[in-house]
Amino acid sequence: MKRPELLELLGGLLLDLERPHPVRVALDGPDAAGKTMLADELAELLAEKRPVIRAGIDGFHKPREYRLRRGLDSPEGYFLDSFDYEALSGLLLEPLGPGGSRRYRRAVFDYRVDEEVLAPEEEAQAGAILLFDGVFLLRPELRPLWDFSIFVHADFDEIVRRVEARDRELMGGAEAVRERYRARYIPGQELYFSRYAPQQVADMVIDNTNVKEPMLIRFPEPRRP
Repeated sequence: MKRPELLELLGGLLLDLERPHPVRVALDGPDAAGKTMLADELAELLAEKRPVIRAGIDGFHKPREYRLRRGLDSPEGYFLDSFDYEALSGLLLEPLGPGGSRRYRRAVFDYRVDEEVLAPEEEAQAGAILLFDGVFLLRPELRPLWDFSIFVHADFDEIVRRVEARDRELMGGAEAVRERYRARYIPGQELYFSRYAPQQVADMVIDNTNVKEPMLIRFPEPRRP
């Protein structure tokens, strides 16, 4: 499927989702699978028809000391210690859900400077759509808080190729990137897959290994409110 066709299909589906509160959409999948790009493209498309809230898991990191307490290359540390799910639920997802105040914050932490940052409180319109991208979003404690979920898949070899180009300066070269992903990030995703099977529970699954021609793996009917 050509990418514009996929975006049109997704956009139509999300615009048809009606809830008495903002619609909370998760874009889950491994790092560098293309979740952020897809969410940004959808946001641009949907903003012509409905209010859009863009946010992501990068705004809900734990402090570096906590994230790395099991070691720099620990898959368990990546999977278990990276993010503040209590803040994500309490400050963003629950306020936008049934009976919520619709007053929310997009972020609580800036991982780039390793400091807390309390984003300003905003108020969502009832018809808004939240597009939230990140890893590990279909954990059991978060799953009931999404109104629709999309799992974005990419082959691990392609992910490593992408992050070599993206992160080589940050991590000190392509070889360092490969080693870190093979030691920490990919095994961390494999832990997530084996424990919670996100591709089985997501409402929709997209293979984004080829970004120009993504493949639609599953396209079920959306859950009813």
